[in-house]
Amino acid sequence: MQELGIGAALSGDENMLKAYDSGDPYLAFAKFVSAVPDWATKESHPDERAMYKVCSLGVQYGMSEYGLALSLNSPLVIARCLLRRHKEAYPAFWKWSKANVDSAMLNGKIQTVFGWTLYIAGKTKARTVANFPCQANGAEMMRLACCLATEAGIKVCCPVHDAILIEADIDEIEIAVERTKRLMAEASREVLNGFELRTDAEIVRYPDRYVDGRGKKMWDKVIQLCNRLDSRTEGWSNNVI
Repeated sequence: MQELGIGAALSGDENMLKAYDSGDPYLAFAKFVSAVPDWATKESHPDERAMYKVCSLGVQYGMSEYGLALSLNSPLVIARCLLRRHKEAYPAFWKWSKANVDSAMLNGKIQTVFGWTLYIAGKTKARTVANFPCQANGAEMMRLACCLATEAGIKVCCPVHDAILIEADIDEIEIAVERTKRLMAEASREVLNGFELRTDAEIVRYPDRYVDGRGKKMWDKVIQLCNRLDSRTEGWSNNVI
């Protein structure tokens, strides 16, 4: 959701800002174009929300109607309808995005708010340029957040796209998480000229391990293979000959 918030803030699109502030911008988009009723929730309309989520994220990097149809496994007419609705719902965002591409192609470069530059070459695609402001400013935000957290004495293990993995003693982890959230909010304000992105957190305490829905299948497979390997090596000698 970071990219959507960045696009909303930098473009100044009031409708997109309201969608982001709603807490569920994908469902807010669907409600705005009357694709679902105002009382709709993630639980009551999961398929519609998923469809509008794919569209919302896809336009950030200039996904075409053909790419959207493929991602949705839907007819091309559905993808065209979704893109048309997005343009109607967020005209300021589309105007801003087109201006970024036109300016970059004319001037030969595009920059983040801190000056990180993408130089345009002959093979640079317009889609790459359209994607740059949200992705690159998101990277600026994470870089700044990691710096602020490290300087504050928080043990940063690594950034994970739009998240930060930190480590702390069990009795101090909640305080460390709250401090990190405040610093991430500060980083977003610096990048977005005062606009603050929301942050959430998940705390995992030993002996539990963090696993999300996307990685659970892979994790279970790795553990299964490790257990199988352990069973085969039981009784082996540790002596080196």
